[in-house]
Amino acid sequence: MIKFFFGSDNIFLILSFSVIVAGILILASASLNLSAERFGSPYYYLSHQFLFGILPGLVLLIVCYKIPYKFWKNWSVALMIISCALMALVLIPQISLLHGGARRWLSLGPISFQPSEFLKFAFVAYLASWLESRGKNIGSFKFGLLPFIIMSGFVASFLIFQPDIGTLLVILSAVFFMFFASGGNWKQMGVLILVAIASLAILVALEPYRRDRIAVFLNPQSDVQGKGYQLNQALIAIGSGGIFGKGFGFSYQKFGNLPEILGDSIFAILAEELGFLGSMAVLLLFLFIFLRGVYIINRIRDRFGQLLGMGILFTVVFQALINIAAIVGLIPLTGIPLSFISYGSSALVIMMAEIGIFLNISKHAK
Repeated sequence: MIKFFFGSDNIFLILSFSVIVAGILILASASLNLSAERFGSPYYYLSHQFLFGILPGLVLLIVCYKIPYKFWKNWSVALMIISCALMALVLIPQISLLHGGARRWLSLGPISFQPSEFLKFAFVAYLASWLESRGKNIGSFKFGLLPFIIMSGFVASFLIFQPDIGTLLVILSAVFFMFFASGGNWKQMGVLILVAIASLAILVALEPYRRDRIAVFLNPQSDVQGKGYQLNQALIAIGSGGIFGKGFGFSYQKFGNLPEILGDSIFAILAEELGFLGSMAVLLLFLFIFLRGVYIINRIRDRFGQLLGMGILFTVVFQALINIAAIVGLIPLTGIPLSFISYGSSALVIMMAEIGIFLNISKHAK
């Protein structure tokens, strides 16, 4: 495998494949009972993730690794237009899927996918190209901060209408750091933080379910059988795992007690079965991926390569951190999946493609 990716960063390659393999194993354990109940086969979810996530993701990883990363600069505008068009199609009920009160999936015959996953990469690629072209003008309000706010607001509007605030947080967190790294000053950062806080406060105030999530976060025991059910059951799973866990495959909470065990709650199942040590191992994997990624980015001399790599790295790792922080009660529940581990083929395919792009970028590290 390492010989095939000759020239790329071997450590980042091994870490990336390690978390992908860990995701397969964790999903296999979490999905057996639910898969048997719904489809009569304990391997439905696992086989679906493998056939429509791992295999096409591996193909795209290899293809994207072979493509010079500057290709994405030339096509960033086209990618952005396509992603926005797909996001607009999600709002059409006839071709989109409604789940949990949100329209986030396009359904085209037997195939369904989540366009917001493609939007994350498209916006990162477009923004990397735009930020490079601005040069020193990034420090200007008229040519730097204002256009950045307008672009971010435009992209955010698609996610607000779905709604998908979790993905919005991931994207905004990543592009915030991209803007800062490209030359944004502290005064601009302060303005962006104030705008983000005010916008999130308005979004929370407009929807009762968001206010409920804030209330549960502030007082998890306020409604343990209602609004706080998922968080409390997740905390029970995490706490019952102890130091060493109950053993792989021996979770109790996955048998109808914990909602969304294949989605945003899967880390709780991991913690219950593998305990504190297993949870820390997964956290350390993401930490090492981040640290190695930062090391690679700092050794890239091309500005676009730096910014593109930073955007990819931050979206993948920030999503994992936000998911874990929410499920352990450090922030309100967001509903976003755990990177590489939660069930969802479109997310996995895009993330594996992004790993391929990052590996291509790493070939140019000095």
